[in-house]
Amino acid sequence: MLSLEAHNRTPILQNLMKPSNLFFVLLFLLIGCQKENKLTFEPYLVEAEACDNCTKISISLPKAIDESKLARTINTALREEVISFLHFDDESDISDIDTAIKSFKSGFLELQERYEDETTPWEAKIDSEITFEDSHLLTIALDAYIFTGGAHGYTSNRFLNFDKIKGQELENWQLFKDSIAFQNLAERKFRTKENIPQDKPINYTGFMFEQDSFYLPENMGFTKKGMKLLYNQYEVSSFADGTIELVLPHAEIKKYLAKKPKS
Repeated sequence: MLSLEAHNRTPILQNLMKPSNLFFVLLFLLIGCQKENKLTFEPYLVEAEACDNCTKISISLPKAIDESKLARTINTALREEVISFLHFDDESDISDIDTAIKSFKSGFLELQERYEDETTPWEAKIDSEITFEDSHLLTIALDAYIFTGGAHGYTSNRFLNFDKIKGQELENWQLFKDSIAFQNLAERKFRTKENIPQDKPINYTGFMFEQDSFYLPENMGFTKKGMKLLYNQYEVSSFADGTIELVLPHAEIKKYLAKKPKS
């Protein structure tokens, strides 16, 4: 004979095991697991002291605080990108952001001492955003504006893609299982977006692809809408054209990818 406690539990278990209810239980557990797989970040912010003739520096990064290989990989990759933007002294070996900031400031001070009042303060602004994350992929976009004198500054966009399962940063070639087919699709879409006839050379309307042949950009990353392809200034066009972007929807590219994003 069932005890009173067991007797009271039996209808509940039977109700949960009904097919319709079991579906929602499994869905709830699946959503819970996906949320648990999300990384935890805290903001890393740097703001240089403001003054009329000082170097202006502003940095905003997501810092992964989980105790994992993936968190260390992400933080290392972001740190190296910031250093590459700010590192002005090619002869010194810089391994942290604070030293890179000092290098950037020193570069301006040296120029200022040489030309006195003829120099405009340098500026560095680096922002970041997590543009995509699912159970096995993470993409972070870095947007940087660097001014070190001259007529204008330089804007650079960078995508960092990570394999969350292996805890590794992904190179572009690792994103695809069929990169040639993906490139062919990208070229057709690029021509359509930029009004380049399919039967004409890729530089027909004024682009500057080397050897007049289409190629994928150095920067590609996932967003909620699909994969974004970014050609930075001067990469395939003039400075005045700015950044050239192309977004390919998830549904159209998933068959070419090594890992299919869950949009």
